[in-house]
Amino acid sequence: MIAYDLRCEQGHIFEGWFKDAAAYERQEKRKLVACGICGSTKVKRAPMAPAVAGTRSQNETAAPAGASAPPTPPPGPGQRTYATHPDAAKAAQLMAELRQLRDHVEKNADYVGGKFAEEARRIHYGETEKRNIYGEASDSDATKLAEEGIEFARVPWIKPADS
Repeated sequence: MIAYDLRCEQGHIFEGWFKDAAAYERQEKRKLVACGICGSTKVKRAPMAPAVAGTRSQNETAAPAGASAPPTPPPGPGQRTYATHPDAAKAAQLMAELRQLRDHVEKNADYVGGKFAEEARRIHYGETEKRNIYGEASDSDATKLAEEGIEFARVPWIKPADS
């Protein structure tokens, strides 16, 4: 897995995890990578510093007496503190909205589990009654559904607030 810092056209920075660099490139090209704050799919990799483990002891890196401490570098991958980010309130609001979306979907759609692609096709081709469904689909199944012109949406499935 590889983590990238990503930046949308609005300047929002967020983190994305991908199997490898090629997976990121494929998803970015197909506009499958979207900003979690504004939803923009115009996303590029942001400059990021690699996380490098140091070998010096604390004594070697301590500042001389009376010297001011160097500025704290920005956190590296896996070390972010989002609560202090200027967009933290927006992110919290987005998470709350995603929880509300989950609640709405669960109350107004039939769960079909791993048979989502199969059931979506049956509905699309008129083999069963039209109704709202939700479930799981592999990346391959989602690609095939899109190629067939079957409308669906992939939604980040946020854990319920009580879990």
